[in-house]
Amino acid sequence: MGKVSGFKEYTREMPERRPVAERVNDWFEVYQEFPESKLRTQAARCMDCGVPFCHTGCPLNNIIPDWNDLVYRDRWKDAIRVLHSTNNFPEFTGRVCPAPCEAACVLAINEPAVTIKQIEKTIIEHAFREGWIVPELPLRRTGKRVAVVGSGPAGLAAAQQLNRAGHWVTVFEKADRIGGLLRYGIPDFKLEKHVVDRRLEQMEQEGVKFQTNAHVGHNVPAEDLRNEFDAILLAGGAESPRDLKVPGRELKGIHFAMEYLPQQNRVGAGERVENQILATGKRVVIIGGGDTGADCLGTAHRQKAASIHQFEILPMPPLERSPSTPWPLWPLQLRSESAHEEGGIRDWAINTTQFTGDESGHVTRLHAVRVEPPPKFEAIPGTEFTLDVDLVLLAMGFLGPVRNGMIEQLGLKLDARGNVETDENYMTSNPGVFAAGDMRRGQSLVVWAITEGRKAARALDQHLMGKTYLR
Repeated sequence: MGKVSGFKEYTREMPERRPVAERVNDWFEVYQEFPESKLRTQAARCMDCGVPFCHTGCPLNNIIPDWNDLVYRDRWKDAIRVLHSTNNFPEFTGRVCPAPCEAACVLAINEPAVTIKQIEKTIIEHAFREGWIVPELPLRRTGKRVAVVGSGPAGLAAAQQLNRAGHWVTVFEKADRIGGLLRYGIPDFKLEKHVVDRRLEQMEQEGVKFQTNAHVGHNVPAEDLRNEFDAILLAGGAESPRDLKVPGRELKGIHFAMEYLPQQNRVGAGERVENQILATGKRVVIIGGGDTGADCLGTAHRQKAASIHQFEILPMPPLERSPSTPWPLWPLQLRSESAHEEGGIRDWAINTTQFTGDESGHVTRLHAVRVEPPPKFEAIPGTEFTLDVDLVLLAMGFLGPVRNGMIEQLGLKLDARGNVETDENYMTSNPGVFAAGDMRRGQSLVVWAITEGRKAARALDQHLMGKTYLR
């Protein structure tokens, strides 16, 4: 692979983040440009490892060693062809995926992993600059009509695959813009929205139709889709947030993360949001230590919060890979996002027990206690404390899809976790109705959503045509 001795000669190098003092004053992506000459050196670190476990670490089964080798050899057009053969949107995964492929890299057994994610991002950006990303129209049309509900990464991947198989595809999105979480969930400093728009432009030119402000199960009856389309794919996501049911939860100033984040993205798109939830000048507490919590943290920094605390009920992970998650498993270890580098206080093993407020009904104080590790999370006597707050953001994950509306109208069965139940071919209990992404498997990663969309598209194409050439 590439330079046989490259992994011994070169060390891992990543692009630097822009200075904190600069980036917290804008909404642009945090990473600086990385020279392609340096990237080719990084690609040379990919080993001839025999069994490339990065394939299994990646839900898309990206053919990683091949495009690493092609980059090293300066064969960029071949590299994007290989990359696109398994991943419709490497510009998304190259920015927001946590890179389970790197955790499974064979070199990572005892050395820093190959910079797979950065190589992936650079390949697609090189291809866009060169003008290689053009509409790929189907050779023929099948005459079949497919409705895709939801325009997040699962819905978009499925729509592109099904359109390229020759079906007429219409994507229904309840919001006023296409993109789902890519548009309104991920902050601009992680994913600037022109990156989404250029891919949507390609899909429109390929023949995919988009309908916005189309909330299936509400202003668009689900039965209309059953009557008008040959098949339906549900890719609406897991949008029911996990709530914190403690005394004082009803106070003003306590919001779900997905009430807070989309508003800032709308402002970034030039909209005026009435009564916007803002962290400006406020004492902020974020409850939840995952990616969504980090997104809230970075957003609050840019809105100039007076102070920010981020609490997690789990104990602090180890700094290095835990023995409980040996290679090539996804490691249990402390991860710090760019937002953590920007400031704020991050604390662990804390359970919020109550909120109290002022006479106007606005939250003013958080009450909490430190807890033992799971599974019991028992309170540790004598560790109770309070914290003055003005804004509380709940970022504790999601419980599954919203049940009322579309799911009820279609009469779909749910699994034990409350997600839409499907068979091995992604078909729901309602024949001809398929499901993919977070709606089917629960809250997960963008890379899993794209994987689900591609697999569901293949199954749906097989259902309609009796055979499929989709991968």
